[in-house]
Amino acid sequence: MGNFSVITEFLLMEFFSTHELQVLHGALFLLIYLAALLGNLLTCAAIITDPHLHCPMYFFLSNLSLLDIGNISVTLPKFIVNSLCGIQSLSLLGCAAQVFFFNFFAATEFALLVAMSYDRFVAICQPLHYGIIMTPARCLWAAAGSWISGFLYSAVHLGNMFRLPFSGSNVIHQFFCDVPHVLKVSTSDVFNTELILIAASSCFFFFCLVFLIASYARIFSSVLKIPSVEGRYKAISTCSPQLMIIMLFFSSSMIAIFKNTSDTSPIQNLLLAMAYTTLPPLLNPLIYSLRNQKVTAAMGKMIKRIFFLKKETFNLWQPSL
Repeated sequence: MGNFSVITEFLLMEFFSTHELQVLHGALFLLIYLAALLGNLLTCAAIITDPHLHCPMYFFLSNLSLLDIGNISVTLPKFIVNSLCGIQSLSLLGCAAQVFFFNFFAATEFALLVAMSYDRFVAICQPLHYGIIMTPARCLWAAAGSWISGFLYSAVHLGNMFRLPFSGSNVIHQFFCDVPHVLKVSTSDVFNTELILIAASSCFFFFCLVFLIASYARIFSSVLKIPSVEGRYKAISTCSPQLMIIMLFFSSSMIAIFKNTSDTSPIQNLLLAMAYTTLPPLLNPLIYSLRNQKVTAAMGKMIKRIFFLKKETFNLWQPSL
């Protein structure tokens, strides 16, 4: 026990040897972060300010945008600051916070996608009862249930991971505290911890996946029964953005789950991590803006109001001749 030293901070991976390349790297991901932040904030603001979008589908979309803002803000800001300042250290508490919030936002988003699929199921399969079933109270409960389930899922991960002693290497071969990389630097036997984490993840994702498959199976079976081609196209177009988001979420999740952390180079590790930490928050607003005319129109109206208000304020402050 005399040689036992407890780790109080971790060293994140440095992807480039020269400071100039690190700064360029940080500037590039700063632009990506600002673009994702702007897209999701505009989506939230458009939904809040436009009364025509005050319905369950867009209520869930605003929650999704908030989750994307939180998800990308867990990892990228610290990575950008480290790249610009040439710092690699991250405290044990900061690492625990990254693990907790990354899992929290990811699990909550998956649960919210289930709620969104149920909303589309009711809208397409039971349109006459939509207003009775999808009441504001039920939508609030569905959203709250998603956030609570994400919190509980993340708490299980955090409690099981950080009860382990970290006394070996403090170098994490990633730009943030990812679960597989954190487990690799623990000196204790992680078999029981991995078993608990796999069991919790399997139960949570299996339940959500079964619900998603059941909902969309019913949706497609109902769509095929619609006699007109125009009616089928309209029904599919209402849920196609959600299907694209689900496919993006699943593809990025599969990369996160099945990636090999030992046989890949640092650049490959970075690109794989970016695929499941950065792409969904960056692309989700684009998917809804490009595929949904109501959201695009609401954004246009909001931006026009902002510029009109600025112009009006400028004219008021101009001295009269």
